[in-house]
Amino acid sequence: MAKIADKYFKVDSWKIIEEGFNPDYGEVSESIFSLGNEYMGVRGYFEEGYNGPKLIGSYFNGIYERTKPDYGHYKGIVDFTEYMVNSVDWLYTRICVDGEELEISKADISEFVRELDMQNGVLTRSFIWNLSNGKKLKISFERILSMTDVQVGAQRVKLTALNFDGDVEIKSGLDFSNPHCMQKMNMWEIKDILYKSGKNAFAGIEGETLHTQQRVFSACAIKADVNEFDNVKEEKKAVVKFNLLLKQNEEKKFEKIVKNFTLKEEIEENKFREDVKAVYEEFETEKENDISSMSFEQIKEDSTKWWKEIWETSDVTIDGDEENQQGIRFCIFQLFQTYHGAVKGTNIGAKGLTGEAYNGNAFWDTETYCLPFFLFNNKEAAQNLLYFRYKTLDEARERAKALDCEGAFYPIATISGKECCNLWQHASLQLQASTAVAYGIWFYEKLYQDEEFMTQYGLEMLIEISRMLVTRGDFSQDGKYGYYCVMGPDEFQMMVHNNCYTNFMGKFTLDFTLKVIEDIKKNDKKAYDEIVGKINFDESEMDKWKKVSECMYIPYHEDSLLYEQHEGFFKLPHLNIDSIPIEDFPLYNHWSYDRIYRNDMIKQPDVLMFMLLFNSHFTEEQLKVNYEYYEPRCIHESSLSPSVHSILASQLHKKDEAYDFFGFATRMDLDNYNRNTREGIHTTSIAAAWMNIIYGFGGLRTDGDIIHITPSIPQNWNKYTFKIHYMGEVIEVMVTKDKVEISTKYGKNILVQVYDEKIELGEEAYICDVK
Repeated sequence: MAKIADKYFKVDSWKIIEEGFNPDYGEVSESIFSLGNEYMGVRGYFEEGYNGPKLIGSYFNGIYERTKPDYGHYKGIVDFTEYMVNSVDWLYTRICVDGEELEISKADISEFVRELDMQNGVLTRSFIWNLSNGKKLKISFERILSMTDVQVGAQRVKLTALNFDGDVEIKSGLDFSNPHCMQKMNMWEIKDILYKSGKNAFAGIEGETLHTQQRVFSACAIKADVNEFDNVKEEKKAVVKFNLLLKQNEEKKFEKIVKNFTLKEEIEENKFREDVKAVYEEFETEKENDISSMSFEQIKEDSTKWWKEIWETSDVTIDGDEENQQGIRFCIFQLFQTYHGAVKGTNIGAKGLTGEAYNGNAFWDTETYCLPFFLFNNKEAAQNLLYFRYKTLDEARERAKALDCEGAFYPIATISGKECCNLWQHASLQLQASTAVAYGIWFYEKLYQDEEFMTQYGLEMLIEISRMLVTRGDFSQDGKYGYYCVMGPDEFQMMVHNNCYTNFMGKFTLDFTLKVIEDIKKNDKKAYDEIVGKINFDESEMDKWKKVSECMYIPYHEDSLLYEQHEGFFKLPHLNIDSIPIEDFPLYNHWSYDRIYRNDMIKQPDVLMFMLLFNSHFTEEQLKVNYEYYEPRCIHESSLSPSVHSILASQLHKKDEAYDFFGFATRMDLDNYNRNTREGIHTTSIAAAWMNIIYGFGGLRTDGDIIHITPSIPQNWNKYTFKIHYMGEVIEVMVTKDKVEISTKYGKNILVQVYDEKIELGEEAYICDVK
């Protein structure tokens, strides 16, 4: 593997720590220190202002803008793009002493420390500001997003004069003035600003996006021991100014409690207006209102309790490897920050709420990489992810029509449900978003047997996807069915015929849909008839689906046991990927676009991907042959790639390879392996890092009749534990050098397979030797 770690942060099992500020890592740190609670997220930017490279990213899930590209296009190529837009900077703060304003790129600072505590979600930053006149001021910034009331965020600033008495001037409030990073312009029109001063200061501001007409209303209460607050009139800001009187070595503080409301769709307008009206009414009274009654400490206490419950049932512990202990906890922490079932009908962007790369769009990896984590940790979140696909089914239908198909063609990149990738080779050639939805429905139904979900949502989606699949492909002259001019998961090959992953998943989807139709028709005829009537389904369609499935061409060579990634792949020129200089990464930035398509270099697993998803379908010999052929050709230019290789390497007893890939996965962002962490966290790849432990070393397999666990342990680990939520239980697995111990948290009887033995877990732990 040609990529190497760029280590910067201090290793700690429960914290991410930066000691001393290095501007070269400024934007990387902004990504790493991002906070989120699914409803909103903020990057770890300096709230007091900073003139160095930065991205002031404050985002709301589902708030986006739309741009019409300035080019002509053919039918099927999208005529607009949608992207997550940065919103109100509710952390906005400016600090001034004796006319000198704090700005770290110019100021003399010392003892800089920044810490993200993953046990409570608090981000703290502290340093000493050495002013030009000799005064020294110690400053500590804290911020938190509530995990129990996701519209709420809080900020606390502590100041201690170390060698003087005197005033500090503070400006703090709400700022809508920042430009969008990629569009280089501000995307907000301000609709209203309000202020009120008294014992505390109150401010509110409402903005509307320029093109999508979505709205964000932000209100804050600022609490400080001061005599007077003054309003500051600045464009697109609601800011107050006040002075804190400092005495030497005596700590003073102020805090800001913020509540944000979003209006994403017209049907939400009445609720949005009621929320805004309630805030205005609270501001007009002298009584303590909803916002001012909160405190930073209470929000911290509530979130600490929330996180404690999460870690009790979802933690992964590693004894003997603190780097990867920190890495996997960072992954779990960011996943729950990004999504935990708080907002129904939203999705997970490739960067979550931590950056603007990929335009904040969600991709097919939501169902293939993120969904397994939530299926085994948070059923409600898993269901909400799938509901997003049902909610946007009409957009997928429209996309199918644009591509001359029937049924539903799910977008490769989306926020609203519409396809907004303007690269036709991805938007028009990749079918894996649609088959990933089918896979997600299959996985959810397999674990939860949720008949209501299948009748209300699942079957309708499956039928529409199947309709697309039988109109997007075609029969060859020798009677085999396949997909032509496609791009599979390996995005370094395009306009190929019969991509093995695409054909395999197409067959799986059709077979699964046929089974679900028969099951619902048999068990709930009334619901079945309603679906048939709603979408004009004719059972004669099933005959074609069966024929397509039976005739589906899977490029497999029985003599070598190899699945060919697509027709002609084995004849491509070979490239030794280890010959590529590290300075060439990321390749999209350093190679001409067409150059990456001229050889057999693979961006991310393609054949190996479906061999993982349906692992029990293949013999160990088949897995070994295909792994050893495709692994040396994979450059891992996708952050999703290392975990799949690690999981399969572990299964094949390639322990050193498995461990090397594992470290790459858990510390992808912390150690900036792809040199692009500054753009935001690789949210879907950190879900794959969780899979890396549970499916890799833990040996969990879920595509059989019951779950199968075959644990192994890396050589330098003493012990590790993991937990999965399954059938209303929490299964706890502990693996040492010699023993495996599996138990259930609540004592419920659960049938599982451990190695080659089927056992019923219950009140007593099952113990066996590591094999």
